[in-house]
Amino acid sequence: MPKPPQLTPEQRQAALEKAAEARRIRSDIKSRLKMGTMTLSELLVQADGDTIVAKIKVLAVLESLPGVGKVTARRTMEDIGIAESRRLSGLGPQQRKALLGEFS
Repeated sequence: MPKPPQLTPEQRQAALEKAAEARRIRSDIKSRLKMGTMTLSELLVQADGDTIVAKIKVLAVLESLPGVGKVTARRTMEDIGIAESRRLSGLGPQQRKALLGEFS
């Protein structure tokens, strides 16, 4: 198995800061969904233009919606035909339409 590349301390620090920023953005989005200040359709539009948002897993997004728990999110994804590992960037137009129809 190949070893990861050797980074200078400055490169390592920059990578850690970038990862922390991405986690903060994803956490903020999930909390906004939970509070109802952002809708699923707004999130899908934002995911088209922002790579950090596009990397959020669909399951995490659905579980963050008000009134949707782990079981409902998984069942809905299974019914639509979305894998649990799918990210927002990997959703097709029909899958997006089905999600919006289910949770709007």
